[in-house]
Amino acid sequence: MVALPQTSPIAEAPSGDRQGRARQIRALLLLGLGLAALLSLGWGAADDTRVIGAILSGFGLETGVPVRDTIIVWDIRMPRMLTGVVVGASLAVSGVLLQGLFRNPLADPGLVGVSAGAGFGAVMAIVLGGLLPLALQARLGLSLVPVAAFLGGWASTLVLYRIATRHGRTSVATMLLAGIALAALTGALTGLVVYYATDDQLRDLTFWGMGSLAGASWSKLLAAGPIMVLALLASPFLARGLNGLALGEAAAMHLGFDVQRVKNFAILSVAASVGAAVAITGGIGFVGIVVPHLLRLIQGPDHRSLLPNAALLGAIVLLLADLVSRVVIAPAELPIGIVTAMLGGPFFLWILLRNRNLVEV
Repeated sequence: MVALPQTSPIAEAPSGDRQGRARQIRALLLLGLGLAALLSLGWGAADDTRVIGAILSGFGLETGVPVRDTIIVWDIRMPRMLTGVVVGASLAVSGVLLQGLFRNPLADPGLVGVSAGAGFGAVMAIVLGGLLPLALQARLGLSLVPVAAFLGGWASTLVLYRIATRHGRTSVATMLLAGIALAALTGALTGLVVYYATDDQLRDLTFWGMGSLAGASWSKLLAAGPIMVLALLASPFLARGLNGLALGEAAAMHLGFDVQRVKNFAILSVAASVGAAVAITGGIGFVGIVVPHLLRLIQGPDHRSLLPNAALLGAIVLLLADLVSRVVIAPAELPIGIVTAMLGGPFFLWILLRNRNLVEV
């Protein structure tokens, strides 16, 4: 049995210095997000695009901007940038929620099977969606894959929750171990479905499985974006409960927190946001580990400031990773999942080495 390291318990009221530092970090992150967004809008095959003019032209505030520039910025780069923002924020916040729930800095949506379940649902929709009745296909349209991914993530989370919950109480240790097994099972089922894919579907699935923002569009963003935005808006309401859980479930209950309700909402939020993110960008790993851990090192573990700052830093990290994916093998694009894995893999190993004295076998 492996006892993984736990995050340090925190008091409900952090020191004034930490609060001030968190606010300063948030201001810097807002500035950084603005710069990253401008870089994302300005970087592309057409380097001479008038970005600011095209943005103003879209709002009718400037005339004389070439139609080509307006189309490039508003129809191609803007949905890609906004997709990167909401997906990066969702993955980072989901990592914070799971790490707070498990009281473990190594928890991640990919580790507990949520990403694998969402991926299985998306693959089922891509490969077997054509077998659905035509009326249902027409009604769902481009929402088919996001809906299937959400249902896959939700179903895997529900199974995981049922396995780990007895007599109204959820064991996070059981949930973590069951999640690893569930991720392996859904991965095998995904491979079985991929085996029946056509050549065209296989090429799409291979690129999609490594993660990319290349296929971002307004229609996909409008289909999956509201789910992620709602989960992000709901996450701050869990901050105090997660702070209480850091002291242990018994202590949290004595402090007046409804521990089971906090667990339920955290699990539902992660399932919804990760399912929607996987549906439109594919598998992008390590954002949920790297971002929360970096912020804990800088500002401390108070979830009241950690959750909003993680959303901002997650968006920045994904936008910058997307820029790197466009540059490395330009004019072609490298899947963004490869970039985040090259960053997150060594960082994950560093976390393990840093905490190995706390690991007991």
